[in-house]
Amino acid sequence: MAKLYFHYSTMNAGKSTLLLQASHNYRERGMETYLLTARLDNRAGEGRIGSRIGIGCAADTFEAGEDLFAKIGQRLGAGPVACVFIDEAQFLEKEQVWQLARAVDDLHVPIMCYGLRVDFRGELFPGSAALLALADEMREARTICHCGKKATMVVRQDEAGNVLTDGAQIQIGGNETYVSLCRRHWREAVGDRPHHG
Repeated sequence: MAKLYFHYSTMNAGKSTLLLQASHNYRERGMETYLLTARLDNRAGEGRIGSRIGIGCAADTFEAGEDLFAKIGQRLGAGPVACVFIDEAQFLEKEQVWQLARAVDDLHVPIMCYGLRVDFRGELFPGSAALLALADEMREARTICHCGKKATMVVRQDEAGNVLTDGAQIQIGGNETYVSLCRRHWREAVGDRPHHG
């Protein structure tokens, strides 16, 4: 039975590596996969999923407002697909997550989404919130804070290493750095003040 999966974590936990490995496992057994990534994230190149350890694969892209049920249906019309993989799933819109759920239910194709759970302000991305609500199965990819505890939060730093506590939720590239921290060290870094806004 097809399911909607959400593999979530903080930054630098190896989500893209896990996705590429899982897709490779299908392909190694002669089964086709369909890979999608956010068009706005082109750090690995346009239409490419890349991991920090140097592996990558060509992928189709999705963007805001696009009908993913129709897109997946069109791809299935071109030939069988054993599994759909979506990287940068935090950038999905709520409606697009519903479209993925319909694709699982009505087109009978498993869909594995990989993405961040929370942003640098400690707030859920809309796509991640929808996936947490709708996914059949959720799995956490773990990484660690500098203290050795599990990292569940992320801070955004500027070029000088100063922690930024406001700004756009989505910011690709630039000179800023994202650092994964446990909640206690995240609170220390941002001055322990909840974000109101």
